[in-house]
Amino acid sequence: MTDALSNGAVANLARKAKQAGRRLANAPSAAKDSVLTRVAEALRREAAAILKANAEDVAAAREAVARGEMTRALFDRLVLTPERLEGMVRGVTSVRDLPDPAHRVIERTQIAEGLELRKVSCPLGLLAVIFESRPDAVTQIAALAIKSGNAVILKGGREVEHTTAALVAGIHRALAETEEIPAEAVTAIYGRKAVAELLALDGVVDLIIPRGSNALVQYVQQNTRIPVLGHGDGVCHIYVDFAADQNMALRIILDAKTQYPAACNTVETVLVHSSIASEFLPRLASLMIEHKVQLRGCARTRESLPGLNLAEVASDEWHTEYSDLVLAIRVVDSLDAALEHIEQYGSHHTDAIVTEDADAAKRFLREVDSAGVYHNASTRFADGYRYGFGAEVGIGTNRMLARGPVGLEGLVTFKYELLGSGQTVSEFSGEDAKPFVHRKLPLP
Repeated sequence: MTDALSNGAVANLARKAKQAGRRLANAPSAAKDSVLTRVAEALRREAAAILKANAEDVAAAREAVARGEMTRALFDRLVLTPERLEGMVRGVTSVRDLPDPAHRVIERTQIAEGLELRKVSCPLGLLAVIFESRPDAVTQIAALAIKSGNAVILKGGREVEHTTAALVAGIHRALAETEEIPAEAVTAIYGRKAVAELLALDGVVDLIIPRGSNALVQYVQQNTRIPVLGHGDGVCHIYVDFAADQNMALRIILDAKTQYPAACNTVETVLVHSSIASEFLPRLASLMIEHKVQLRGCARTRESLPGLNLAEVASDEWHTEYSDLVLAIRVVDSLDAALEHIEQYGSHHTDAIVTEDADAAKRFLREVDSAGVYHNASTRFADGYRYGFGAEVGIGTNRMLARGPVGLEGLVTFKYELLGSGQTVSEFSGEDAKPFVHRKLPLP
């Protein structure tokens, strides 16, 4: 793949996608489900070609890792195995089997006699998703876009371009088999130069979703006037309270740190109540070392583990998303101190408390301002598939757009439909004004 797109090519492609999206937005649910079935079949049928394309990307990425130009975490996300590809197929069929989120009547209100107001869900329009390294982003996003009635432009990083092209080719062949949904509804662009043109398409593209590093998210946010949905960091915390079941805490931390270290919902910092630190920290350190996790700690943590010669976490390091087998540990004196640390250094992604104290759990769940707040569970559950969304286009941590794993419900907005019989506003003012009723009606 190269930067061979001519000036204006991305804008032209986006306009075609927008036009195709209008047809997709009005396609019946059966047609969308049929396409997703065909997409799943195409991915299985063309598995060898997809894995071959991925092998090209992996070979180039391996050299980049050796040169220090790519992190091991990004490399691990890039590698596609038959098992991972089958998981991608299951993700497509899971999305297919979910209820259609578009064109649902959310609320009905009788405004006045013969005048009904309906709040109805509808697709957002044209999405543009810029992602790094992850092949599964292609199928997750495409499936969610088709099911929700949104057209989508995919822009993968250079490291995943061959894989992206092979996956999109399979999706296009599935779309070509139906008349209701044009193939242009799902498309991809390649090369760095295309990004700048894409980000300039406010008025055409309705939502940009960056999936990748903080640097990528910041770049997108600073270089477009299009609304952006995404998260810059995944600095997730687990607070081990004085009333924690310590065996449970160890299981949860082990899962949250080692199950998939490169994920954005991996725990990066563990906070431990000082009253249990002398007992709990040696157990935690032993378990982490056994699983090849590099530990870093505050001064009090290092004092509690004198034989390990831990590196001290600098004050500005608590913000760090390691995305690797590295764990920072801090001893705190209270729940208040844990809450303060999370507020100061967290990324509003996912944070958890381990405790048997119901009041402490209640306070944590209420007061931590994150997209996901958990009690006695691993942060790794922050995922659209695990939430029952089928898949996700990304995770949002802001408050104005969709928050947490964004699945189908996050890809629709709503409009108000007013059904009348000739009413005018002037009839509802003056001495003989007709009355407003404002009565809620049952949903159809």
